[in-house]
Formats: sequence, C-alpha cells, structure tokens
Amino acid sequence: MQSDTYIFDEVKDFCNFFGKQTNHPLVSIVRFDGGHTVLEYTARWGLYALFLKQTKGCTINYGKTRYDYDDQSVVCLAPGQKTHTVIDPESKAPCGIGLVFHPDLLFRTSLARKIGQYSFFGYESHEALHLSAEERINVEDCMQRIARELEHPVDRFSKNLIVSNIELLLDYCLRYYSRQFTVREVINAGVMARFDRLLEEYVNDPKLCASALPNVRYFADKMSLSPNYFGDLVKREAGQTAQDYIQEKLLGRAKMLLLDDGSNVSQTAYSLGFQYPQHFIRFFKRKTGITPREFINAN
Repeated sequence: MQSDTYIFDEVKDFCNFFGKQTNHPLVSIVRFDGGHTVLEYTARWGLYALFLKQTKGCTINYGKTRYDYDDQSVVCLAPGQKTHTVIDPESKAPCGIGLVFHPDLLFRTSLARKIGQYSFFGYESHEALHLSAEERINVEDCMQRIARELEHPVDRFSKNLIVSNIELLLDYCLRYYSRQFTVREVINAGVMARFDRLLEEYVNDPKLCASALPNVRYFADKMSLSPNYFGDLVKREAGQTAQDYIQEKLLGRAKMLLLDDGSNVSQTAYSLGFQYPQHFIRFFKRKTGITPREFINAN
C-alpha cells in the first residue's frame, strides 16, 4: 500500500493535517488524543519537530531502520527530513504531545546560533530518546509552558519567552541523551570495538583505501547508525570527534608507508585516497607540524 505524502513547510500545514488550531504562525504545541484517522502517511519536513509519544502502536520510519518506540520516547526531526508513519489499527490510537517550530522563529535569537549543537535532530528513528518518569515530567513541563505562552496575548516578551523555553527543552534532551549514552556503555564499547576493527581493515586494504578517504558516514552506515549519533558516541567514548579518530589512524598508516615505501610522497598520498599530493602534504603538516619530506629526513 502506497501512502499519501504531505508537505509540512509551515506550522499551519501540520496543524491542519491533525485538525488543530494554529495560534502562532511559527510555533505550535499539538496534543494527540488518539482521534487521528490517517493510519499511514509520508511527510516531508520544513520544520523542526519534537514529539513525546505516550502510547504504543505507532511506527515512525526515518533513516535506514524501523523502530517501534515504546511508551515515553522522544523523537526529533529537522527541516529537510522525510518520515513514514504507520499506526497500528489494532492498537490503542497513539497519544502524546508535540512541538513544531519554523526556522524563522529563531531569527535574531541566541538559539539560532546554538541550534546546530543539538545533533540529535540528525539521529534516526531507532536512536530515539527513552525517558524516565522524572525526565518525562520535565519535558512535559517545558511543552506546557510553551503552550501557555502561546495562549497569552502577543507582546514584546512573547518571542523571547517561547524561544527560551524551547532552548530549555532542547538542553534537557541533551542531558537525557548523555544519560542514555552512559547507561548503554556496554553496547557503546561494542560499537567502538567494531569501529576500530573496520577502520583498521580500511586503512590496511590498498584497494579500499586508495578508492576514497575514509569518512564518518562510511563507518556509521556500516553500523546502521546515523552519522550524528555515531559521531556523538565516538566523542563520548574516545574523547575526540569521529573524524579526528579516523584521521589519527590514517596518519599512523601514512607514517608507516612513508618509511616503508621508498619515501615516495605522491605514491603514499594516492594510496591513502588523497586526490592530490598537495592535499596529503597539508593534512600531514596540520597533524604533525612538519611536511612528509621533513618527517622522512628526520627518520
């Protein structure tokens, strides 16, 4: 069965779809009471969205993996994403609360400069945030304050108060995702071990390495994780970004090749996936403070 596709470029598009009133053109809090009759649909998003799901029976698919999320889970969406939602007609209709806001709401606010720090907007459905009872109360409280402010007559304080509460909500999500990473340390250690193994195989495979420089997306795809989630996991476990982690391994391989392969800088550059030797020379000097030729002479 092919589902209909809906475009949510404006807050009113989303509110109209769910039969809700639009109180503000750039932001809305929407409560889901189980009365929605569209059981399957695809959506393209021009909005930011954060949903707190409170019952089972609803599957949201975005990214590569399906995820049947349980009671009290949070999923976040960003402009440019596409989702596919299926509601099980045999289950209790899903209930919950959602926040949607247009990027223009952030214009000339501190959150506009910070929004890129909330990397969970790039996570996939199976990387949803699972909340404790206390955490759920804080998330709901933030949404309720935003809802109350939307019911207040607009004045010169309205925008700052709404955006401040959105920022507080996102900061809570950052905290709770940090907690979720902590309680999954055993799983994370397994991911890191597999990442190390895949990275070692990559840089030591002449054909694979020469085809392209290793990058974060390649290894995230190998482990069925979003690049954002994978990057945050590596940074938490290794204390450095996934890209830096990859480059350190690449640098070690470069040093070995420079000393073992007749000191041919160009050949080493091409074998590591650099398109031009000059790019490799800049990379090497940025990482070590010296050029490949100076490294060879010093050794």
